Amino acid sequence: MIISYKIHTVSPYINWIYFFHAWGFQPRFAAIAHIHGCDACRAMWLTSFPEEERGKASEAMQLFKEANRMLDSLDRDYEVKTLFKLCKANADGDNLLMEERTSGVTLTLPLLRQQTPKKEGGPFLCLSDFVRPASSGVADIVGVFAASIDADMEGLYKQDPYKHLLVQTLSDRLAEAATEKMHEYVRKEAWGYAKDEHLSIADLLVEKYQGIRPAVGYPSLPDQSVNFLLDELLDMQQIGISLTENGAMYPHASVCGLMFAHPAAEYFAVGKIGNDQLEDYARR
Repeated sequence: MIISYKIHTVSPYINWIYFFHAWGFQPRFAAIAHIHGCDACRAMWLTSFPEEERGKASEAMQLFKEANRMLDSLDRDYEVKTLFKLCKANADGDNLLMEERTSGVTLTLPLLRQQTPKKEGGPFLCLSDFVRPASSGVADIVGVFAASIDADMEGLYKQDPYKHLLVQTLSDRLAEAATEKMHEYVRKEAWGYAKDEHLSIADLLVEKYQGIRPAVGYPSLPDQSVNFLLDELLDMQQIGISLTENGAMYPHASVCGLMFAHPAAEYFAVGKIGNDQLEDYARR
């Protein structure tokens, strides 16, 4: 299913911490995004910083103002597109067996297992652990998704380095924000496993919802070549995403990955793998 969003509908879902991080600001400066826009509130926010940090806080305030002007400008001409599919799936060891519903073909998606548990005595996790095993004889569901900005946005303001960087960093956040909004719809309506979910956007951004949404390139799904398998399931060209020979996505402000509903599903980092897992993964 394809869902297109106008920019003003996804901008409330932007995680401004990552936007400001891209510009070299520490997380505390991103709090400007939650301050009322009146002069008095902004002045109070500015004076809450030690005197030696007020210059930096003032820069953050100005950057946020210009980012919002840019969002308003982009909203007139561009949208962010998302694509998702719910697939029948089962776990087979460290593999996911996923059925492409229209063709009925089963695709094997190899995964990697965590090398160091989060806590002593804890399990060594793999994403397949959150899916019913094939031996159960009962099919489970795993979601696949992709999101991307309009490719034309990447070429904007090339003659103005500041504006060009601003639109690039906003594009990255918009792709992630659209994914957040799409995932909320999937949980509550399309998949419907969390019909009674009532979370604020602030709650969504700290992942208080049931399930996880690991994206390719993130610590629990680090292999970029997985994009080729997800493309077989999704046909990402439908929303304008193409893959390089190494599996990188274009437009660059694109994201894709998996969605799991298991209430115990959690994020983790695979970490550096040893030769034993490398050989096993290559074989699979």
